Amino acid sequence: MAHGRQVDLQSCADEPIHLPGSIQPHGALLFFRRDGTLEGWSANAPALLGIEPLLGAAFDALPLPEAAHELIALSMAPRDDESAPAVSSLVINDADYDCVVHCANGRIVAEFEARETPAEEVVLFAVKAHGSIDRLRRQKSIEGLLDAAVRQVREFTGFDRVMAYRFRPDDSGDVVAEARREDLTPYLHQRYPASDIPAQARRLYMLNTLRMIADVDYNAVPLLGEPGAEPLDLSFAVLRSVSPVHIEYLKNMGVGASMSVSIVINGRLWGLIACHHMSRKLVPYAIRMAADVLAQVIASTIHSLEARRDAELVEQAATMRTRLVEALLLDEDPLDILARHAEELIGSSNAQAMVACLDGRIVTHGALPPGLAEAVVASLPAEPHDLVTRESLADWPPELHARLGKWVGMLALPYDPASQGWCVLLRVEEIEQVAWGGRPEKTEQVGPLGTRLTPRGSFDAWYETVRGKAHPWEAAVLSNARLTLAELMRATASRRAQHEATRAQLLAMLGHDLRDPLHSINMAGMVLERGNNQQGLGKRIQSSTSRMQRMIGQVLDMSRLDRGMALGMAPERIDLSDLVKDLIDEARLAYPAIVFELACDESALVDADKGRLGQVLSNLLSNARHHGEPGQPIRACLFRQDGMAVLEVSNHAAPIPADIVANLFNPYKHASLNNPRNRTGLGLGLHIAQQIVQEHRGEITYRYEDGRVVFAVRLPLAS
Repeated sequence: MAHGRQVDLQSCADEPIHLPGSIQPHGALLFFRRDGTLEGWSANAPALLGIEPLLGAAFDALPLPEAAHELIALSMAPRDDESAPAVSSLVINDADYDCVVHCANGRIVAEFEARETPAEEVVLFAVKAHGSIDRLRRQKSIEGLLDAAVRQVREFTGFDRVMAYRFRPDDSGDVVAEARREDLTPYLHQRYPASDIPAQARRLYMLNTLRMIADVDYNAVPLLGEPGAEPLDLSFAVLRSVSPVHIEYLKNMGVGASMSVSIVINGRLWGLIACHHMSRKLVPYAIRMAADVLAQVIASTIHSLEARRDAELVEQAATMRTRLVEALLLDEDPLDILARHAEELIGSSNAQAMVACLDGRIVTHGALPPGLAEAVVASLPAEPHDLVTRESLADWPPELHARLGKWVGMLALPYDPASQGWCVLLRVEEIEQVAWGGRPEKTEQVGPLGTRLTPRGSFDAWYETVRGKAHPWEAAVLSNARLTLAELMRATASRRAQHEATRAQLLAMLGHDLRDPLHSINMAGMVLERGNNQQGLGKRIQSSTSRMQRMIGQVLDMSRLDRGMALGMAPERIDLSDLVKDLIDEARLAYPAIVFELACDESALVDADKGRLGQVLSNLLSNARHHGEPGQPIRACLFRQDGMAVLEVSNHAAPIPADIVANLFNPYKHASLNNPRNRTGLGLGLHIAQQIVQEHRGEITYRYEDGRVVFAVRLPLAS
């Protein structure tokens, strides 16, 4: 492509850049047929090499140094890797050259690149490069590796700016590390669209991993040869001419010379080491090869670091799933579990927010605008069969577009389809995630293709490309999500089966236990009907009625909680001390044989439902009475601490076993059912007590201290 031709970005994308028909002028090129006869040459070859080219001439008839003849002869023999070059240093007409010979589609390409750096300096640079390799191998992170790489490449090549450029799955890329001259504008964290490096350019970066442009102001030297011959493939040539669009891009950035080295991992173009100089610069071939070796070391190290990181992520994800499933099997409310593990779920999926729902209840984690969580849940399918993913605004129902704002990425896990149970992870629009370092302004000199080919213009193009799009969900994240979903669905099914069995057992026990007080009331009624005035009948009827009321009340409370409803509070300003004294007095009257101690009694004003808190304290006193050692006192203590009212109820007893502690506040505990010390207990009291305390913005905890089982209720003091 001639430099004077008017081009645009589309012509660049379609341009056969491996067949430019010209080379850069800091060297000369000859190409031969496989039999060693001359087929063509660059127009400057006669002047630089001192030869008179003749079509069909044998290579060894040309007046070239013997070393060049040997390289050409070596390339005539069939080889496994024809693109691998043979290299030698030459002196032609008192000038130093690096002769690089390789094969290309049945042709032999011999390039003679001028070397302006003395041999002793080249050796010195090579020593520096060797030292860099060892330092890079010791890096423990990709970020540290790339930061060290750009500094060391700049040190042994002398470029004004060296950047590490990393590609993303959509072929856009970021400058992730930079070493530069102090007076240059930083490009660190700048983002570029995929169109900045067209597909055919990326293919060439894969084939020929090192590219040098010694002077962006060069005049291309045309290739000459037999008329009508097939164009010469210069994919592996070191002197290959450059697309005029790329030249203008560099000029608009103020660059005078550039070098790029590919970082290739597992056959994929992972990134580039991009070097810029503000004036002409020709780096010797040997130094460029040292940089190429360095890039291979970087690629190998990155591959190892990524493999180690992936293994760690898999292990972390497995650990997170284990904790999540264990908690789901032990706890009653999946929403509470998902809320407690929200940070882990968000972190393992590189998301920024989470929404979880079940039976119409919704919990959120993250800075979502009001009402968005409900709208997101409402947009989910009624009968899901797999993960649901959305990566752009176009993936959402049109009626939600105006409400989504920046939240356009979604990964939804239907963990309990029967109850519309979802765990939804959300990502923001990709432009929200980029922490821009410097935003270079437009250059003063803009070429005929306009501001598009400038860092500022490139950023604008990237910005327009990704508007309304989130970063795509990575394969590793989706794989982990599917494993998590499978575990959640198994845990949910197991929990539901367990609860159904326990509920059936509870109903059977409830029917059995209600018969006892009903029988007592019935017998007392018959006695009264016969006119016998026995002592204690009224007390027996009252006791049996209280037992029935307590059991029925607990079942009704559990029914509300199972349906996702709150218990309902009617808060008022009360002194917790008065409530504690009243209930302790009632306990002393009801159970005169048991010692109830009020060990400490501070005034503590709280905003609370007096009846519900009385229910909590009654349950704790009842548990202490049933499970405490006979003859030992039950102690209550009320005090203020750190803005909280703390009420403790304790009794002498052995510590509660660890396996029971894990389920202590769960309903339907097997340890509570058929307990000989508490035959009328249904195992619901502590669970309901916990719900009451939580609805008061407090907490209830268990500990074992000095031979006593201690339950502590903490409630915020009234302000």
